[in-house]
Amino acid sequence: MQAKAGQRTLLASVLLSSPGPLILGIALLYGRSSTQIADFIRRTAEFLAILVSWLVFRVTVDLSDSEGQRKHKLEQAANYAVGVAMCLSGSGMIFLALFAPHTDKGNVIPGLIIAGLGLIANSWFWLRYRKLNFIKTNAILAVQSRLYLAKTLVDTCVTLALLLIVIAPAAPFTHLVDLGGSIIVAIYLITNGVIVVTK
Repeated sequence: MQAKAGQRTLLASVLLSSPGPLILGIALLYGRSSTQIADFIRRTAEFLAILVSWLVFRVTVDLSDSEGQRKHKLEQAANYAVGVAMCLSGSGMIFLALFAPHTDKGNVIPGLIIAGLGLIANSWFWLRYRKLNFIKTNAILAVQSRLYLAKTLVDTCVTLALLLIVIAPAAPFTHLVDLGGSIIVAIYLITNGVIVVTK
């Protein structure tokens, strides 16, 4: 029962994550906030990691107890993909925050909408994965819980930064908030990515 619930939750994660990179990629045609660019990179890397986790979970859930070592290796590979995605996302965010040209931000409302919706969805997924892993411990579900907590915190920062850009686009502190939000989020992602990879 828990295996089916885990598969359904992972599949829902894949389906709900898949439009994010596409929509944000289109939104980048209208807005040039470093936070928004970093969010696009992050969502793309995380979508690929979630897809890998779903595929591996589907394979490992059907493995017998005698295939425990193979199951463990596959789970490690999936979790490694999640950790690497988090580290790459964070590194890309820092690079863009520090070296992207700080011109007019353009229209960041599409990015703000995606971040707000992501905040709601990712909060739900975090709680769901946490509950499933509490019922029966599973390495993939535990890492997904950690990933979705990170995604929730990141979406909170992105939403606040883009909201400030919408409210006060010409304010001198807007650039600093955009830069600071990107760096804080990036450090958090890299830290958690390293924890996932080293475990």
